[in-house]
Amino acid sequence: MNRSAWLAGALAALAAGSAGYWTGHDGPAVSDLAGRVAGSLPTALVDRARDGLARLVPSAPVSAAARPAAPSGPVVYYRDPDGKPVYSLAPMVTGDGREFRAVHASEDVRFDVEDAEATAMPAGMAAQDMGKDGMGKGGMAAGAAGAAGAAGPGPGNRRVLYYRNPMGLPDTSPVPKKDSMGMDYIPVYAGEDEGGNVVTVSPGKVQRTGVRTEVVDRRVVAQPVRVPGTVALDERRVTVIATRSDAYVDHVENVTTGDRVRKGQALVHVYSPEINAAAAQLIANPGFDGARRRLQNLNVSEAVIDEMERTRKVPMAITWSSPRDGLVLQRTAVEGMKAAAGDTLFRIGDISTMWVLADVPERDLAAVRVGQPVTVRLRSAPGKTFSGKVAVIYPQVNADTRATRVRIELPNPDGSLLPDMYAEVQIDTGDAKPVVAVPDDAVIDTGERQVVLLDRGEGRFEPKEVKVGVRGEGFTEIRDGVSAGDRVVTAANFLIDAESNLKAALQSLAAPKDGRQAANAGGRR
Repeated sequence: MNRSAWLAGALAALAAGSAGYWTGHDGPAVSDLAGRVAGSLPTALVDRARDGLARLVPSAPVSAAARPAAPSGPVVYYRDPDGKPVYSLAPMVTGDGREFRAVHASEDVRFDVEDAEATAMPAGMAAQDMGKDGMGKGGMAAGAAGAAGAAGPGPGNRRVLYYRNPMGLPDTSPVPKKDSMGMDYIPVYAGEDEGGNVVTVSPGKVQRTGVRTEVVDRRVVAQPVRVPGTVALDERRVTVIATRSDAYVDHVENVTTGDRVRKGQALVHVYSPEINAAAAQLIANPGFDGARRRLQNLNVSEAVIDEMERTRKVPMAITWSSPRDGLVLQRTAVEGMKAAAGDTLFRIGDISTMWVLADVPERDLAAVRVGQPVTVRLRSAPGKTFSGKVAVIYPQVNADTRATRVRIELPNPDGSLLPDMYAEVQIDTGDAKPVVAVPDDAVIDTGERQVVLLDRGEGRFEPKEVKVGVRGEGFTEIRDGVSAGDRVVTAANFLIDAESNLKAALQSLAAPKDGRQAANAGGRR
């Protein structure tokens, strides 16, 4: 093809393109002219000219509507410039001095249905503008169709059931109205007002209010009672060394308070005229049983009596020995002293088993049972625990402290438990059998009834009245109302409960179905 032919084709293609442009603006007259010009030239020549012009003519600029919209609206919060999950309601800077990025209302991610519909409309409008700029009338129609598809059904397509008070008061209206402060009543759409007590909360509101749920499970609800206690001697394991007649202390063995003694170990030697007279009668009358019985009544040991009968001698001083293994708790015997009948010379205690006496408040007494396991901790032995069981619950309440004494028996093989030590006592009350239980935060206690909120899925929550049992370790036993496997709300449940109460109040004041009666009702309000 020669140069002149190529130039002629290029001019013809340019003319055809210009004619096509004016076709969308000036009507069919110019369109016919462009058709005749393009038809008078060879087709291959026209196509080649168009390819050449495409390399010379720059592309059309992108319309402003197609560009990303600039952030708009007030600043709702500030976030970390690196995208970390760190947010602030006020301007702040990072550790290296960089300012947090401001997030405007248009940039905030919302999950409410209303918000999704509102944000879909500008996208459709942008598509419509692009169709108008780039495609003429045909492009405008395609853009409008794309906008309708992106927006979806708006709030106007949903049926309004009634309008509720914006301040949460139990007042509804069948028609739009304002309250005494000029605030518009809030529309309640079909689908938002489900039957029964189910409350529907949008996903965005669930996220913003921090609603958390947890699956109901069966567990052992421990209810420990923690009270102070005191270590004491076992009263059944304490022995007093005393004479039953006037005597004089002749000699005291090298034993004093705090020493450990063995059974049969000599403690003190005493002289008693009455004991010596009975011993002389025993020796003078070997077969006289009354003399032996008299020595026994004076608390002379069988070993000493047998020694008298064997040696046929009356000792000057009688030896008193320890009747058990134990600890010398008290020594009052002094050499040369006179001891009247019944005076205590030694006090011996067996500390192989000790008592812990704890005062349980009257409000916790009903949960304490004999045989329940007990854990005891001592200040003198940090990190060490002693295990025992409740042995006795004393049948009396202290009038001053309103507490009842409980006795725990603990083995003390190494002697680390000493009398009058302070102890921290934990009584494991409650049943060891697993029961249906929920976290304490899931129970809303109104004083007259207890309620939990069941998560029915898809933002639907149902208040459920329950019967509670024992509480302990952060959990509450549920005896009726929920079952294992249900999901209950553990955080922000008071907000959902408020929505439920409001819904119940609105349902009681719902507008009648008859339009005329509804209008009259609205007029009466």
